[in-house]
Amino acid sequence: MSPLPSLGLERLEALHYFVHDLERSRRFYTERLDFAEVAVSGPSLEAAGRQRSALFQAGQARVLCSAPLGEGGRAAGWLARHPDGVGSVLFAVEDAPRAFALLEERGGTPTGEVATFTDDGGTLRTFAITTPFGDTTFRFVERRGFLGPYPGLIAHPAPRGGANAFGFEGVDHLTSNFRTMKPALLWLAQVLGLEELWEVAFHAQGSGLSSKVMHDPRAGLKFANNEPRRPAFRASQIHQFVEDHRGEGIQHAALSVRDILPAVRGLRARGVEFMATPGAYYDALPARLEATGIGRLDEPIAALRELGVLVDGGAPGRYLLQIFLRDSAGLYHEPQAGPFFFEIIQRKGDQGFGAGNFRALFESIAREQQQQQQQQRAPASPGPDRG
Repeated sequence: MSPLPSLGLERLEALHYFVHDLERSRRFYTERLDFAEVAVSGPSLEAAGRQRSALFQAGQARVLCSAPLGEGGRAAGWLARHPDGVGSVLFAVEDAPRAFALLEERGGTPTGEVATFTDDGGTLRTFAITTPFGDTTFRFVERRGFLGPYPGLIAHPAPRGGANAFGFEGVDHLTSNFRTMKPALLWLAQVLGLEELWEVAFHAQGSGLSSKVMHDPRAGLKFANNEPRRPAFRASQIHQFVEDHRGEGIQHAALSVRDILPAVRGLRARGVEFMATPGAYYDALPARLEATGIGRLDEPIAALRELGVLVDGGAPGRYLLQIFLRDSAGLYHEPQAGPFFFEIIQRKGDQGFGAGNFRALFESIAREQQQQQQQQRAPASPGPDRG
């Protein structure tokens, strides 16, 4: 079968995150992650959308956070059904009407027509479609000289807050969890025109998953998709995410960095919490590096152990480094904060997704869930801010 005509996707432009507490998100992104706040919702957008928003950016990574202003807006509707989470993913596209026509022809379901906005610089055309990712929509944005970040947002004269001290570059990939992922895989292939890139399946800690990654090689977009694996289907952390999220959806976003060790050290100094990695992981790491063929690392294993950074790869001198933040519910001891979390990743020649680390991640999430259960039985204590 010949490849489908390209939609003209250029990059993942932003995550639209619906939250109960916008001020908490503002503190998390600007004070903890050192993102800059670049824009806020204007009065007309707040009145029409019934939500207040702020846009945070570091490198090409953008997160638009919106909290309800009363009832009737999209944020209120989302949060009535789910905890805090990613309600929309925004993609830059070359030609919005062409992408709209191709998607509709392939069975995509737009939520409306292509809308056109203008400002002193030019035009912005945009539309959204429904997806198999639960209630999460995909929005496509074409810019032709448009100066503002998004219609209805007012840019600050100068960015406020952080200066990207940790070197975030952009979103490397998104990971979503499903009870069954086949419909999403077919949709990504037959509607978005993506190709299969990578897969893994395994069991650990009485739990298991199957994962497949779909990508757009031209734009570099990557979507990892997980489902629980029998026999312990309901014990899987994938199933637990769907329960906690109250539906299928985006579990985490991976933020790429130039140099992960100083980034993680600086983030920890600011109070950012990460999922714990067992010491046995680092005890076994030298033998694993030899078995996988990675060989020598540029980074001292002692530094990786100190910071909890994971390593994976499969070729001499080519590997990746990654670490996972605690999810929002764990940070706030508050289920409505949601099970979404961030990954931080540095690629050093390896384009995989840490298959050898999936087991370590599963074990970490299992420990997180045990700790949360214990904390729910004990008086709550404040944690670091997290959006």
